[in-house]
Amino acid sequence: MSFYRAVVFIHIFSAIIGMGPGFILTTVVKSGNTMAELRHSYKIRNKLHIFVMVGGLLLLITGLTMGFLNTALFHMGWYVTSLFLFLTALAIGPLVLSPASKPVKALLDTHKGEEIPQEYYRLSRILFRCENFENLIFIIIITLMILKPF
Repeated sequence: MSFYRAVVFIHIFSAIIGMGPGFILTTVVKSGNTMAELRHSYKIRNKLHIFVMVGGLLLLITGLTMGFLNTALFHMGWYVTSLFLFLTALAIGPLVLSPASKPVKALLDTHKGEEIPQEYYRLSRILFRCENFENLIFIIIITLMILKPF
């Protein structure tokens, strides 16, 4: 196996490890029906997010490595578009998702009782919309990687 093929192999596994859990982060917390279940769901979500971060970092490293090993990739539209979209998705984390998740985390930390307050549903709807948009970006990236349309 050549070094390039090994990098491709790591890249594919990184996508599975990083993106797979990323697609279910929203689903995990939607299953909570009480505050205790919701808090537990967010703990599971945080543990899954570690896989997303590690996989995402490996995706970026291996994707760029493939580009530097095969510089023709930097002249292919699907590669450049995928890289741009991936960097955009990375920026969404600290710029959009983090600010949207802070009020949810604060509510989970401070709310007393087991009934989920209506405010949670309003706040989580905003957060989940942002996450779904980011998932759409990742679906587009995956599609570009498979089809290489331009």
